[in-house]
Order: sequence, then structure tokens, then C-alpha cells
Amino acid sequence: MVTVTDKAKERIQTIMQDEQYDGTYFVRVAVESGGCSGLSYKLHFDNEEKKGDQFFEDNDVKICLDIKSYLYLAGTELDYSDGLNGKGFEFHNPNASRTCACGESFSV
Repeated sequence: MVTVTDKAKERIQTIMQDEQYDGTYFVRVAVESGGCSGLSYKLHFDNEEKKGDQFFEDNDVKICLDIKSYLYLAGTELDYSDGLNGKGFEFHNPNASRTCACGESFSV
């Protein structure tokens, strides 16, 4: 399961409202090969369910993970930062043994 902080929830709701996504959309979080640490996080909005998708809801945000990504992301917290070090979503992944400086990739 992926949990969502209040700041991430607020940013997701703002994006969904700005893009005029209706109630059928959800946040798809995935892990792909690549990045400076070997695996990278991907986050986008989707409204089409795929075979093997795992759905969770936390803090009124519906999140979808494919089964491969679920194995890497179980227990991860999705946060949003708008501080001086840059704006964007952040993943706090207890399964990551190493992360890159930018926080966009990791290894296990």
C-alpha cells in the first residue's frame, strides 16, 4: 500500500481540478528500469484499468499500482514538496537501499 500525505493530496486535487479530470481518474504510480540508481518512479493520472492493477485509497486519493511496482513500493509514502530545493512529488520508500540525489530513482 502507498500512503499519501496531506500536501500530496492537496497537489493531486489541484492538478485534477486544473486538468478537469472527472471522478474516473486515479493516480497511477509505477517503477521502471532507468535512472542513475537503476529504477525510477513514474506518476501520472489515468482512467483505464489494466490487468493485474492493484488499487488502494489513502487520504481520499485513489492510487493504482501494477503488480511489479507493488513489490517495490509497498509501504511507500507519497509526499509533495514546494520548498527551496525544488517542487515536486517525493517518494519515501522503505524498500530502497539507495536513492539518487534528486530522489527520482532508487535501487533495492
